[in-house]
Amino acid sequence: MNIGRGNMTKLINGKEIAQNLRNELKKEINNLKSKFGKVPGLAVVQVGNVAASSVYVKAKTKSAKEVGIEIIDHHLGEEISESDLLRLIMKLNNQENVNGILVQLPLPNHINEQIILDSINPKKDADGFHPLNVGKLSIASHNDENLLIPCTPYGCLIMLKGLGINLSGMNAVVVGRSNIVGKPMAQLLLKESCTVTIAHSKTKNLQEVCKNADIVVAAVGRPEMIKGNWIKKGAIVIDVGINRVEINVNGENKIKLVGDVDFLEAERNALAITPVPGGVGPMTIACLLRNTTIAFKNSQLT
Repeated sequence: MNIGRGNMTKLINGKEIAQNLRNELKKEINNLKSKFGKVPGLAVVQVGNVAASSVYVKAKTKSAKEVGIEIIDHHLGEEISESDLLRLIMKLNNQENVNGILVQLPLPNHINEQIILDSINPKKDADGFHPLNVGKLSIASHNDENLLIPCTPYGCLIMLKGLGINLSGMNAVVVGRSNIVGKPMAQLLLKESCTVTIAHSKTKNLQEVCKNADIVVAAVGRPEMIKGNWIKKGAIVIDVGINRVEINVNGENKIKLVGDVDFLEAERNALAITPVPGGVGPMTIACLLRNTTIAFKNSQLT
């Protein structure tokens, strides 16, 4: 099965795939505007000034505006109380021009993240984290295009399906068991008829578990933990990790972004692999816009 470059490995270009998805969404939103006289609205709630959060919010806001989604921005001080934040969420739940609500994580320590996420109207849950949406994903017999699905794993699935390979019957190993990536990723792969193993940092013989996989999705949050010799020849590698590590360049310390997979080693064995950065990251934002558009369409049907 040759879908690769000169070294037989295909680089899965998340930037390009995400741009294609945004182009499709832009056309769809133009059509929705013609039909309903309005566009989807996304409320973005950021608490405090964590540098990484500000970067993510800026990228999400820019992409949303690019496709024609209206942004309702709420940047709050770090000292806001949990009750005041809940009051804002309740207000957004009832605001007609808000179809999607995104609360940028992490929140300050004095605020319970789960309480805040649970308070979002599940019909406006742009991240797909609400227990009701998680439950719908779990019990659905197939991958329903109208569900609000967690953005990162859905972006991974789009990239896998874009390879044009039949996923049915493949052995898939998801390294990571978070509610945001690991668990929903496993659900999505099950619905594609993969045989799915959820592994994690405490899995015994993790190397051997990965070596048996046709698909490895790495979402463990440890820089370059998964080595190239853990990847069997011809496997597909989706690297969800975004880790900042310090490296020395000509005597100067610099920050480098790396994934959970040792890319240069794994590339030698993989049939296809996502880079970091430029792989999964752009897909997460594109799928957030997708969820907001789906929420808007659903709101027009009720």
